[in-house]
Amino acid sequence: MKYNALGNTGIKVSEIGIGCEGLNGKDHNFTLKFIDKCFELGINCMDLYSPNPDLRKNLAKALKGRREGFVLQSHLCSIWNNGQYERTRDISKVKKGFNDMLRELSTDYIDIGMIHYVDAISDWENVIHNGILDYAEELKKDGIIKATGLSSHNPQAAMAAAESGRIDVLMFSVNPCYDLLPASEDCEELWNSNSYSGQLTNLDPEREKLYELCQTKGIGITVMKAFGGGDLLSEEHSPAGKALTAAQCIHYALTRPAVATVFAGAHSVDELIECAAYETASDEQKDYARAFAEFPRINWEGHCMYCGHCAPCVKKIDIAMVTKLLNLAKAQETVPETVKEHYNILNAHGGDCIGCGACESRCPFGVHIRENMNEAKRIFGL
Repeated sequence: MKYNALGNTGIKVSEIGIGCEGLNGKDHNFTLKFIDKCFELGINCMDLYSPNPDLRKNLAKALKGRREGFVLQSHLCSIWNNGQYERTRDISKVKKGFNDMLRELSTDYIDIGMIHYVDAISDWENVIHNGILDYAEELKKDGIIKATGLSSHNPQAAMAAAESGRIDVLMFSVNPCYDLLPASEDCEELWNSNSYSGQLTNLDPEREKLYELCQTKGIGITVMKAFGGGDLLSEEHSPAGKALTAAQCIHYALTRPAVATVFAGAHSVDELIECAAYETASDEQKDYARAFAEFPRINWEGHCMYCGHCAPCVKKIDIAMVTKLLNLAKAQETVPETVKEHYNILNAHGGDCIGCGACESRCPFGVHIRENMNEAKRIFGL
């Protein structure tokens, strides 16, 4: 299992994490077997959006004696009311709900305190003005949470949070279909088939800008809905009109800037093993580029997907990484020092390109790679 730094939080997470969906409604024995398998596979992190007390108590038992080795991303504003889940912005309910969470999980801290489900700018402003964000920051100051996070499906709301400098982690829906769509305050637009009925071209610029901003600001991204609720794995239901594999969806998400882990929605131990199999999958099995190029209604022409098909370069340039750093640099008014440092330590740079064009002949998306290498040389001086 590979482990990634979660932005600037100091937390290391396995690149394959798990959501809690598969544990809802299950008993302690199932939860114990599931968590045992996580440790066996090297999976060290979970998103726990559900406030279900039984789920939390079963998880607490399964983690007994090994809590320190597990990263919990658990949600503020997600509470249990009259036997069911409720999202709230009532600060008194948020505080009570958080204390209930600690008690039910038998822990005195949460690794990532995630402000739950902010899909509108007005809701982000509400989180600020009604004291929820202040409360999260107070918990962090007291060491009760290690990092402050926010979950969202809307790049505009997520961008406002990222630009504020007040979150450490963003939980965001990342997959190659959702990434095509413009911002919306209605997350159901992401899986509405009508949203994909016409020809779609390239990543939505606001989503791309969001990922790049998080990278430059050191905000770690944890990914939800990498499989689009399972739709992307089915040719019948995929908005793209073609099925992808779990490994392809995971690899796409992990190659986006700032992404540290993908929370896979496994509902059984077998599904958990299938998701973790990404770690031993071949490059060919992970390769999403050829599949993307064949999508009948979607076109990524001219857009670098960081897929690596351009390799190998005769001058040993890591073309995908140079292009990613170039895009990060172009997203800012001035080149961030961290981006410049990452570029400088590469073994070969844009300026080493001899313009042979072999990379462009292999690119499934028709990217003008030689132009990008020249621009990288101009911007970084190498």
